[in-house]
Amino acid sequence: MIKKKIHIENAVRKLRFNSNEMTQQGLAELVGVSRQTIVAIEKYKYTPSLDLAFKIALAFDREIQEVFFIN
Repeated sequence: MIKKKIHIENAVRKLRFNSNEMTQQGLAELVGVSRQTIVAIEKYKYTPSLDLAFKIALAFDREIQEVFFIN
């Protein structure tokens, strides 16, 4: 039984910059959320739903575990 809170990290900001310096707005439009949602994900203030996490991974043509991971 896992009792401690799981901290999910992500590589969204790094992947944006490695994708021709994609803007937060550009990614938001690709996955159907607001720019503020992308900001919150990058700052670890919001953990996306599984659906959104997969959409973000697909936007970068990556496996989900390459974008979101436990450190």
